[in-house]
Amino acid sequence: MTIQQVLLLLLLWMWLPHPCHTEMLFRRTPDLRPKSFGGRASGNDGKAIHRQKRGWMWNQFFLLEEYTGSDYQYVGKLHSDQDKGDGSLKYILSGDGAGTLFIIDEKTGDIHATRRIDREEKAFYTLRAQAINRRTLRPVEPESEFVIKIHDINDNEPTFPEEIYTASVPEMSVVGTSVVQVTATDADDPSYGNSARIIYSILQGQPYFSVEPETGIIRTALPNMNRENREQYQVVIQAKDMGGQMGGLSGTTTVNITLTDVNDNPPRFPQSTIHLRIPESSPVGTAIGSVKATDADTGKNAEVEYRIIDGDGTDMFDIVTQKDTQEGIITVRKPLDYETRRLYTLKVEAENTHVDPRFYYLGPFKDTTIVKISVEDVDEPPVFSRSSYLFEVHEDIELGTIIGTVMARDPDSASSPIRFSLDRHTDLDRIFNIHSGNGSIYTSKPLDREISQWHNLSVIAAEINNPKDTTRVPVYVRILDVNDNAPQFAVFYDTFVCENARAGQLIQTISAVDKDDPLGGQKFFFSLAAVNPNFTVQDNEDNTARILTRRNGFSRHEISTYLLPVVISDNDYPIQSSTGTLTIRVCACDSQGNMQSCSAEALLLPAGLSTGALVAILLCIIILLVIVVLFAALKRQRKKEPLILSKEDIRDNIVSYNDEGGGEEDTQAFDIGTLRNPAAIEDKKLRRDIIPETLFVPRRTPSAPDNTDVRDFINQRLKEHDTDPSAPPYDSLATYAYEGNDSIAESLSSLESGTTEGDQNYDYLREWGPRFNKLAEMYGGGESDKDTS
Repeated sequence: MTIQQVLLLLLLWMWLPHPCHTEMLFRRTPDLRPKSFGGRASGNDGKAIHRQKRGWMWNQFFLLEEYTGSDYQYVGKLHSDQDKGDGSLKYILSGDGAGTLFIIDEKTGDIHATRRIDREEKAFYTLRAQAINRRTLRPVEPESEFVIKIHDINDNEPTFPEEIYTASVPEMSVVGTSVVQVTATDADDPSYGNSARIIYSILQGQPYFSVEPETGIIRTALPNMNRENREQYQVVIQAKDMGGQMGGLSGTTTVNITLTDVNDNPPRFPQSTIHLRIPESSPVGTAIGSVKATDADTGKNAEVEYRIIDGDGTDMFDIVTQKDTQEGIITVRKPLDYETRRLYTLKVEAENTHVDPRFYYLGPFKDTTIVKISVEDVDEPPVFSRSSYLFEVHEDIELGTIIGTVMARDPDSASSPIRFSLDRHTDLDRIFNIHSGNGSIYTSKPLDREISQWHNLSVIAAEINNPKDTTRVPVYVRILDVNDNAPQFAVFYDTFVCENARAGQLIQTISAVDKDDPLGGQKFFFSLAAVNPNFTVQDNEDNTARILTRRNGFSRHEISTYLLPVVISDNDYPIQSSTGTLTIRVCACDSQGNMQSCSAEALLLPAGLSTGALVAILLCIIILLVIVVLFAALKRQRKKEPLILSKEDIRDNIVSYNDEGGGEEDTQAFDIGTLRNPAAIEDKKLRRDIIPETLFVPRRTPSAPDNTDVRDFINQRLKEHDTDPSAPPYDSLATYAYEGNDSIAESLSSLESGTTEGDQNYDYLREWGPRFNKLAEMYGGGESDKDTS
């Protein structure tokens, strides 16, 4: 194929409609009438391809963003081949922004944008266009869809998501080590021009760091950057669009870079020799001092482990690494003695625990120093020959016997004499004593193993020249047993024998105990102190014995209790024995030998009745007797009560008042008429101004003789009060209303009856009916008694 043919085919391809281009710009419904172009082409399948003539025409479908002109920005033109230019067609626009953002001239089809458009807000708009007949309002062309794309301009600068970045890189890193990547974004269209093509550059941070222009990766630019020299760096990165060309927009960000530590420094002791001192009295575990190696690194790279690698005191001292301070603490491993050795030399090594193999070339990561320890002399307390003492002694030794001796010495070069003493808090009973000069311990009181088998003493040793420095040692005294206690019954035995017992019957098994503790163990023997016709003892040879009967039948009415002496002996030297008395009661038993009742209780109490029941019966009898006595007393008290209970006495008495009384309104006062008529005293007539609650027969009293002294005194007092106009009268005659004209009883006033001379006749009471007979008898009887007397 020649070059001319290739150019011809390329030109033909450019004039053919491309589906992707047409789809992007607009979507057109083909005309119902096919309109052919002048040419025909064959497809790959051999079919003829017909080109249709389009009914729409337009000039431009791209719009530049951020238009700043004063007029509306021209977008494009729609035109139909049905338009004859006579204004008979009308163009209509619809879709995104139609009528507001985009307007169309309905006659010419020109489209304009009414305001500035920002591509970053919306990159393209989809609209629909239609041409209709003005008269018929019918479409002359089918509705077509097209797209208006917004052409981008470089109106946005690159921006970073973070204003300040923080990054780190290990120190001593090789050149080109990646530190961090920063990425800027540009809101412009990356597919159109270079508006969004960003190039990175470094504005600050050279020559230590560099940045890749295309990727924004920051890398180290200098070798062997040492953290110990400088740790912090600040790098400023610029991002510029338009490929970094002149006129491009830019943005910056700051990156703070920290060099992290690596173990590139070995530990170093600041001194080659270290001197320490310690008193010889320092106990094991005492800290003497510390050593420390400095390391310029930090964190785990500065961790150091200390150890003693050489010297003449490796067995006397230890060194421990203190993790929080990275110090080596030297401690005492064994007791020190100034008199034995006064100076020790140690070689201490400090080594990093985390070593980086990349930096072996910098030298060994450890260091050593010499530590010299001087032991200082002190006045030491006495030292006992043993850490503790144990003495054994029999409990029967004589007083003042030496049971053992403790020994102590002064460890100092200038030996001082020692004085011994007992701590009395450990021997409160003062059973032991000690010789202060030689340390011999002896007894001062008798020993008894049965009271205390062990004695724990504390002996104090002190220098005579310096008694404040003392040493103590425990002394354990064990008391050995001697057979000095006789065996006894193990427990108290409550033994009984049945009345129907037969000879040879077992009634009790006994055992014994002994406070002593022989080496071969206890062995007891049982026997009777004398031959007993009723009972016998049979030794079981196992430290127990059986009590058996020797005859048939026992009677509790004849003998209720038997006393049986039993001899118990041990088998140690010297032999100890004791006699224990066994009390045997005679009891009534059933056929199986079960006890029912024994001597004292059976004789005193009836069968089947306990002491508690008797007490309850006695209490019931006492309660019944108390109830009867109370009932009789109440009944007697009722008989003594009067027939008429009244708060007022029926007799008129002379009462001395200290006050003036109630005056005329005091109707409860006594009748003074009785004083004026002495004869009324003998009559003992009832008062008629008070109605009695209960009728009764008045008692007769002997008449009193007329006393002129009293009468004269009363008359004198009456005259004094009568002449006093301010004093109310004490005597008054109260007028009582009577029952009415129809009552035959008339007035019953006692005042009126007391002043009259005649006697009252009560015979009319009998005429009132049977209900008043008793009253008539009572009053009538009084008159008869008076007459007879």
